[in-house]
Amino acid sequence: MKKVVVIGAGYGGLRAVEQLAKNSEFHITLIDINTYHYMQTEAYGYIAGRFDISDIAIDLESFVKGVRSDIEFIKDEAISIDEQNNSLKLKDSELTYDYALISVGARTNFFSFIKGAEEFTHGVKIIQRAFEFRQEFEKRLYLKLEDTKLSRKGDLHIAIAGAGLSGVEIATEMANSLKKYKKILSQNSIELKITLIDAAPSILPGMDEYIIKHSKKRLKDLGVKIYVNTFIQEIKSREIIFKDGKSMDFDFIIYTAGIKASPFVKSIDSEKNRIGQIVPDEFLRLKNTQNIFVIGDAAELKDGEKNLLPPTAQMAERSAEYVVKTINDIEANQPLDLFDAKVDGVFVALGGKYAIGVIYKKIKIKGYFAYILKKVVTRLYRFGLEMRVNAGYKKR
Repeated sequence: MKKVVVIGAGYGGLRAVEQLAKNSEFHITLIDINTYHYMQTEAYGYIAGRFDISDIAIDLESFVKGVRSDIEFIKDEAISIDEQNNSLKLKDSELTYDYALISVGARTNFFSFIKGAEEFTHGVKIIQRAFEFRQEFEKRLYLKLEDTKLSRKGDLHIAIAGAGLSGVEIATEMANSLKKYKKILSQNSIELKITLIDAAPSILPGMDEYIIKHSKKRLKDLGVKIYVNTFIQEIKSREIIFKDGKSMDFDFIIYTAGIKASPFVKSIDSEKNRIGQIVPDEFLRLKNTQNIFVIGDAAELKDGEKNLLPPTAQMAERSAEYVVKTINDIEANQPLDLFDAKVDGVFVALGGKYAIGVIYKKIKIKGYFAYILKKVVTRLYRFGLEMRVNAGYKKR
């Protein structure tokens, strides 16, 4: 039996486990520092108070048992990988493998040139930071409801640093939710407002112009103030200092300005890009190795024409499917296909029951219908996970 270890239980890691399980000749071990899978694509709804913790977290032990009863899950931290001896060092143990899949995702990139970014902001890549923000925000709302004098001291201002996909989705969902809070708080609130800030010349850089145009309109309709070509120099506990010397006060700040490699990826001696992602070979292997593969946000992924692919859940799953097929082909002594994935479609949640999407670069939809389609895609994904978890729970 060949031993396959999957390091990281993000979107790519879980898809890899499901696909590997179809081959009974593989002994599969899934490793993650957490006991749960975090659905980061739904973070916007959780932060805004629309979803509960149960909507964005999946128990990993139950999941793997639901996929195949002999799959092993280890809660531990991957420290380093020994390419020569096919061994993986964990914080509390060590494993050997025949194939290793690195699927550790990425972390929020708190740029070092923005003083105070990590100290005073809330990220969304880690569930604990999203949880802390929601707790603090709801506590502040409660205080405003209870104490009129406190609430009238000033606005409740949420700033979002980073106008990429996560930033825009969080801004619109929060703005939509704040409409409801205004009705509850009534006279106890002077103003609830949101500001979206980015150094790029436009929101959603790199996305289809149709999505950018209608996302801007939706943001403005919801009262979100947009600042582009705006460089943040420093973040203090309640104040943003911009590069031009101007400043802005805030009550809460969410940071979605970029990603960087995880600590485990940093430990690997291999070619990396400017944000620390591993640059794999054309088969998504760690260069100069035959049995170590990199998938999802841990890797710099490119299509067949060498165009960069976005670091999305869709691409994490595509790369996982490809790698599992490649491993099966190696075992069967079959020729290997080069990696070549394409983005089937992009959907952006824009608050409430409103979304916008482009499918196959041709079909463009917005509004309630786009929301329904996005909801169906998300629901089908979650339904598949829940079936696995329920089956696995019964086996434990």
